[in-house]
Amino acid sequence: MKTNKLILTLFVLIVASLALAACGGSAESIAAPQTEDEVAEPQTVAEESAEEASAEEMHEGMLPMVDPTALSGDVVSAGSSTVFPLAEVMAERFLDEGFAGQVTIDSIGSGGGFERFCETGETDVSNASRPIKDSEVESCGALGRTPIEFRVGTDALAVVVSKENDFLSDVTLEELAAIFSTAEKWSDVNAEWPAEDILRYIPGTDSGTFDYFVEEVFDKDEAPILGASNTQLSEDDNVLVQGITGSPYAIGFFGYAYYAENAERLNIAAIDGIEASAETVDAATYPLARPLYIYSDASIMQEKPQVAAYINFCLTYVNEEIVEVGYFPANPAVLEAAQQAWLEAMGQ
Repeated sequence: MKTNKLILTLFVLIVASLALAACGGSAESIAAPQTEDEVAEPQTVAEESAEEASAEEMHEGMLPMVDPTALSGDVVSAGSSTVFPLAEVMAERFLDEGFAGQVTIDSIGSGGGFERFCETGETDVSNASRPIKDSEVESCGALGRTPIEFRVGTDALAVVVSKENDFLSDVTLEELAAIFSTAEKWSDVNAEWPAEDILRYIPGTDSGTFDYFVEEVFDKDEAPILGASNTQLSEDDNVLVQGITGSPYAIGFFGYAYYAENAERLNIAAIDGIEASAETVDAATYPLARPLYIYSDASIMQEKPQVAAYINFCLTYVNEEIVEVGYFPANPAVLEAAQQAWLEAMGQ
């Protein structure tokens, strides 16, 4: 397992000078600019959910404004390789807008992230591409932690092949089950496909992507996919990309962002005739659409203002960054529910 690790650190004096030069040190100036439509539309959600907050304290929804320049300390997170690119962008923006502390993000898979959050208590935030399991909630309870779920977006799990592959453009869930289990050659699945060995590149078993694929394609039974020949597993999606691009007979799957980042080298297959798009993902008609989460705990958020502020910042600005990363925004009702969960965690 290869670990991608981001350690982003800025010194107070450097940040202060940059902040003063760029925006005069004003907390108001760090809020994302509103469009004319946003200014004109009444913030009914804010009025209903946070009636005591003044107009100056509210921004981009129902959460109180975050001033990154007023914060320091560490934010430690780990988990999903799928969520990693989004978390990386949000952490960089948090630092760029003046946070003087350190944000650490380890890409170790959803299961590995929950282990650090619920079993060893090493992290403040757990990134996940699947919901937390009951057993993981119990482990958290033993540490005195109660996981709080914050939905930050939606991913379309991408089934991909090399650009050199000229025969696979659409695949059914039934064909996927054969491709990633008992079939030895492509022609075993479809007689019109080449009589060449199937080379499989898949996420490791600690990955939420692996769990999700197994749940959707194999009804939660890991045995078929783990017993397939010519299968390489890795927690590092870049390793999977390299393997898939190495042969026209290779296939794999991972989060949509990694396909988008490598679209010039990869082809994505439609599933049951449905292509991944903002419309099909939001409507849940694309068969392999899935939510993306971050988790934390109320006591952590209340004891560490920088952690609460980081989560607030993510929930406030995520929709400004997520499409560029390669994922799809959560619909407004889902994001508002996450923001409400933040308010409740903070006793507001």
